[in-house]
This record gives sequence, C-alpha cells and structure tokens, in this order.
Amino acid sequence: MSLPRYQGYKNSGIAWLGDVPSHWEVIRYKELFAERNERSTEGGETLLSVSAYTGVSPRADIIDEGDFLSRAESLEGYKVCYPNDLVMNIMLAWNRGLGFSAYHGIVSPAYSVFSLKRKDNPRFLDYLVREDKTTLQFKAYSSGVIESRLRLYPEVFGALSCSVPPPEEQEAIATFLDRETAKIDALVAEQEKLLTLLAEKRQATISQAVTKGLNPDVPMKDSGVEWLGEVPAHWGHRKKLLDLVTSHRHSFVNGPFGSDLLTSELVSDGVPVIYIRDIKQSGYCRVSEWCVTEEKAAQLQFCNVLPGDVLVAKVGDPPGLAAVYPQNEPNGIITQDVIRLRLDICKADGNYVCWLLNSKYGQTAIDQISVESTRTRVGLGEYKQLRFFIPPLKEQQAISIFLDKEMGRLDALTVEALRAIGLLKERRTALISAAVTGKIDVRHLAN
Repeated sequence: MSLPRYQGYKNSGIAWLGDVPSHWEVIRYKELFAERNERSTEGGETLLSVSAYTGVSPRADIIDEGDFLSRAESLEGYKVCYPNDLVMNIMLAWNRGLGFSAYHGIVSPAYSVFSLKRKDNPRFLDYLVREDKTTLQFKAYSSGVIESRLRLYPEVFGALSCSVPPPEEQEAIATFLDRETAKIDALVAEQEKLLTLLAEKRQATISQAVTKGLNPDVPMKDSGVEWLGEVPAHWGHRKKLLDLVTSHRHSFVNGPFGSDLLTSELVSDGVPVIYIRDIKQSGYCRVSEWCVTEEKAAQLQFCNVLPGDVLVAKVGDPPGLAAVYPQNEPNGIITQDVIRLRLDICKADGNYVCWLLNSKYGQTAIDQISVESTRTRVGLGEYKQLRFFIPPLKEQQAISIFLDKEMGRLDALTVEALRAIGLLKERRTALISAAVTGKIDVRHLAN
C-alpha cells in the first residue's frame, strides 16, 4: 500500500530522526513522563514483567507452564505501576525491554516506572518507544562496557528527544497501526501454522517410509513392537546397527578420549577435527575450525572419517542426530562426542541409515538408551546394539531417493514460508517506523 506524506516538514534537530511534519512537537521524554517511585506496602499486587515480544504482562504469562516462578519471599517494596504507565527494564530498554502497562501491578525495584504528564496517547507512545530507530537511540545512550550490561538510566532517558503529533493525531496513528499490524500478525500466524504442518508432514513422511516402505501392497507382519505396529514381512528380523558395518576393525567407533587428543595439539590447518556442532538436521556442515597435523591424524587412524561414513552425535537434545560425511570433504578425525559408522555397502545405504536414525523410529530407540547428565548422551556400547527392521539394500536406496525428493519439496515450502514471515515482519517494522516518525500520513485511514 502506497501512503502519502504530510504536506509540510521541518528539521527536527535530531540527527537520527531527520525531518518531521511541520506541526509535530519536538520534545524531551522528561516533558512527557514523570518517574513514579511508589512502592508496594504488602507486595500482594500482580507481579509484572516486560519483554521485547509481549511488552508488559503478568510474569506468570511469560514463563513456560511448569517452570518454577522464582520470586523474593516478600514483594514488599516493589515498584507500583498503573494502567498507561511506562515500564522500563533499564538493562533491556535498547532491546525493546519497555512498554506501557495495561495492569495495576508491581515490578522489580530494578525497573523504572513513568506516568504520563500530559494527555498523550499511550498506544501511540508504546509504538514509538518500541520502534527500532528509537531503541537504537536508547542503545547509543546506554552505559556499560558490554552489551549484556548496558543500562539506560532514567535521567538519561528523560534528556533524550522525540517528536510527537497532537493527541488526536496520536489516536489516529495508533488506531491505524493497531488495525494494520493485526492484519500482518494474522498473516504471520498463518505462515507459522504452515511451518508446523510442514514439520509434521516431514516427520510423518520419513517415519512412514522407514517403517512401512514405499509399496502399500506388500504383505505385512506384526513387528512385535506395540507402538510400531506392522512392518513389511520381507524385511525379516531386526538387525543390530553393528551388523551393518564392515568387518574391519574400528568400523564402529567414537573419537579419542581427552588424553589422546589434547587441546594443545589442535592447529588451524591440517586434517579437520569433526565436532557434534558440525552435524546438522540438514546434514553435515562444518562450522568447526580446528585441525590436527598429519602426524597426529596418523596416530588417531582408528577414528578417522572418510567420505560416505555415517556420523552420529553422542550428545544433544536429543542425542543421536546422524549425517553422512560428504564426498567432497577431506578425510578427518572425530572427537570424543561423535560416533563414526563405516557401513558395509553391500548391506546398508548411508543416506537411508541417516533417514532411519533421524526418524521418530530411530529417536525412540535412541531415547531408550540415553543417559541424563549435564547433557543427554548415548554410550557407544549400547548404541552398537540398537536393533531395527532393515529393508533390502535396493529398497533402502529407493527409499532414500524418495525421501530426498519429498524432503526437498517440503524444505522448499518451508524456506518460502520463512521468507514470507521475514518479509511480513519487515513490513510491520517499516510501517510502524514510518507512521510514528511522520514519514507517512495515515490520518485519513484511521477509521
């Protein structure tokens, strides 16, 4: 939608803001707001918090259900806020950690609370103070050495300037933005629902293929596993993962323990060292930078990696994520938290084994041997003994080709949905910014 500009503009005197409509007022925040330091005498009011995503909300509404709501034994002395007060987390003001309250409640004493000094419109001001360019200004004037410790102190906030239209025009802009952002949010919600459906379709398609095969007419048999149901009769009995690797020694290993590969032996160039962070849902993608020398790699030959090997993350949430080491990668070395399978190519297809291990079928089996620690992990011995129904090799290859094609199609739809969400959010941000800084005139569109 193409929107008109105002007829006349003036220089705001604020570098980041530039020109503003001629009739808009350039004003300091301390002329709009007065700091409120009223304290709760009993601490029984609704405890509020502020976030970049939800603005000001009851704290219980912005934590996951079942989380422990930590709070002081007494909330006496917490700051009181009322509807239409501005609540600011001074450590997160630069990241939209502020907004107007719709509640009578209390907030942490570390927050700042401001009441309106004039008859300005809280909805308009909420859009203004959470707008991207405004929060960049807050960041520029925040104090602190590192980003996570930046603080926008109330007196500094009060000295900063903004530009506001008359109250009736503030109302018109807020009404317009309420309506238009609601439309955009609804479109974003539709795309997010599509992403959920695509993810469900992805997992269902993979699970169907690796547990039922591609031919719906083949004879089936009871798997003996209640949740799994029937599997194709010709897939035979379950096989151990250990049965799928070559007969050579060190075909199924994890990486060297700490004493075998010291941090001091890592170098920036040489034979790449493969970490669990290199194993992605989408496949292998090296993000690690460390290597070992050729001499050290020769000492660790038992845990080397060749193109076509299957790599599995021993640690993760959940553990067991698998990927094939690509053909265009140089030979490497795995770390302690990575398992490497060198499959017998007459028995198993690497791509199929990864589809299997990453499916619900595979993850359910892996969950049964996972151990809770600082991070959930699986042990090599138990992992080798995992059993699965495995189709004949040619059928594995056919399933892999089918899944590659289907997942490519679903992934393309996912990318398009993510792109649409990104564009919609950019549109929302740009619309708010243009409206609250006077770059567009929306007064005639308020009704």
